[in-house]
Amino acid sequence: MCGIAGWVDWRRDLTESGPVVERMTKTLVPRGPDAQEVWLSSHAALGHSRLAVIDLDGGRQPMVRADRAGGRAALTFSGEIYNFRELRTELRSHGWSFTTRSDTEVLLTAYLQWGLDFARRLDGMYAFAIWDERTRRLVLVRDRFGIKPLYYAPVGDGLLFGSEPKALLAHPGLSAELDAEGIAELMAVPRARTPGHGTFRGVRELRPGRLLVATDNGVREEPYWRVEARPHPHDFAGTTAHVRSLLEDIVDHQVVADVPVGTLLSGGIDSSAVTALAARALNGKLLSFAVAPPSSGSPGSDAWRPSPDGPFAALVASSLGIEHVVTDVGVDALVDRFDVGLRARDLPGWGDLDTSMYLLFETIRRQCTVALSGEAADEMFGGYLWQLDPGYVSHPSFPWMYGRRQPEFLLREDVRRLVEPERYEADRYHQALGEVPHLAGEDAARRREREVFHLGVTHWLTALLDRQDRLSMALGLEVRVPFADHRLAEYLFNVPMELKRHHGTAKAVLREASRGLLPDEIVDRPKSAYPASRNDEYVERMKGLVLELLADPHARVFDLVDRDRAKAMVTSELTSLPGPITAVTPAISLSYLLELNRWLGLYDVRITL
Repeated sequence: MCGIAGWVDWRRDLTESGPVVERMTKTLVPRGPDAQEVWLSSHAALGHSRLAVIDLDGGRQPMVRADRAGGRAALTFSGEIYNFRELRTELRSHGWSFTTRSDTEVLLTAYLQWGLDFARRLDGMYAFAIWDERTRRLVLVRDRFGIKPLYYAPVGDGLLFGSEPKALLAHPGLSAELDAEGIAELMAVPRARTPGHGTFRGVRELRPGRLLVATDNGVREEPYWRVEARPHPHDFAGTTAHVRSLLEDIVDHQVVADVPVGTLLSGGIDSSAVTALAARALNGKLLSFAVAPPSSGSPGSDAWRPSPDGPFAALVASSLGIEHVVTDVGVDALVDRFDVGLRARDLPGWGDLDTSMYLLFETIRRQCTVALSGEAADEMFGGYLWQLDPGYVSHPSFPWMYGRRQPEFLLREDVRRLVEPERYEADRYHQALGEVPHLAGEDAARRREREVFHLGVTHWLTALLDRQDRLSMALGLEVRVPFADHRLAEYLFNVPMELKRHHGTAKAVLREASRGLLPDEIVDRPKSAYPASRNDEYVERMKGLVLELLADPHARVFDLVDRDRAKAMVTSELTSLPGPITAVTPAISLSYLLELNRWLGLYDVRITL
């Protein structure tokens, strides 16, 4: 896992651009603390910041390789290609030889052999750039789910790219600006921003499952993967057997590393299944980790967390014979480091949800370089309320927004008129619906099932994966996501909800596929959400910080936010927000306002309306 950055320009000589690209690359040192290198040519400059995971000595980048005619291509690559061994065998049959054990060399050789079609052959999490000297073209590719981030922006007669916006903003030709569309992304759809939008003016995000080709004639972006609607061929037993076989193969490939491997283990079915499969693949040479933030109320008093994680995680670890490490997070840590994810994300984040995850990753990084996560299982198997409850499912927008007040209600009226957040949300929703594949003749309920699945994978999941990647890579920790596998998604997109909820049991397919791997208490445990703080002291202290912000006449956030509405949020509305998930709303609303203010100052953001 690494960070990548670069600059191409078809009109100027970039052989002297080393200092600029070095500065861009240096912003990504947390992603790749082991080495930073830059490769320069006439019209392309590539940077790479490396976290060594596979072939520690042989995987240095940027990597250059020539084809059989002597034409060269250069690669800077972040991520992992899980099927690199199979690809290497196939490439050898075509006459290629290899000098390293790295997936990097396989990836570059695959491009030289198959051209742009190589992207469809890849299994992994990745974001990379290839400069093809033979055709003077830049190729950017991002994995199918967006596990690895990749941004780009036009500058002059060329293009900048990087793993994170901060790398692009380190270039003198780009500054941090926020226009109406960026404000709408921050305030109208903040929890699941629109794929492809980079928030900063002029910055784009390469969408998951797409490749970009840039030449001196222009830029084109095209998909190389999408799920397809097909009839489902199996009954419940056949479905669970197929899923079990897929998961075994996925995890077997994802535990490959030349460094210590761990797992995130909450004691829920998702993380427990991954941990059990990883422990088996590694013969028990595995560590597991969990976080325990402060909470309020007695066990079982929270509908979103009906039971504490600790005993269940300990049961899993004991049954597998592996060590389990718990990170206890107190109120002081949550308050003092409430914006710890700001630099990692380059944007305001999710408050204590980010802080507790970051502190968990700090603990993991002391013992492991790679960790496997259970993220994406809810999206794939139907574990969220917004996939199941009729109120959420029938909501005429993104289902997770039902009953949830977005930060746009805080906007000043003059800003609101220019941004039009309600229209923006509606436009993004209908755009997303237009991308959902269907089968002819399906009834309205089945069509909506497909829509909810597709929205979840293309919008909600990408936000979760981005959060996980940014917070982990800020510490040089590589987190792999077995459930975010394209074969699994292609299969489960076509599994009807009646099978996913077999006999009324949420995530019944995953539970049955895990039976025999785990104790029945784990397989049958009801869902327990990621531990957001419900601690009253934490909420009160965050309210105090917002009251201090309100008293600051120079606070940047009030260029966007109405001061009176923000005050009302603190003094009265926290206890009267609508919807069934108000328990998590107060602290997140408070921290978002605080982070937005710090972000505007920290990045010296210029608002251009």
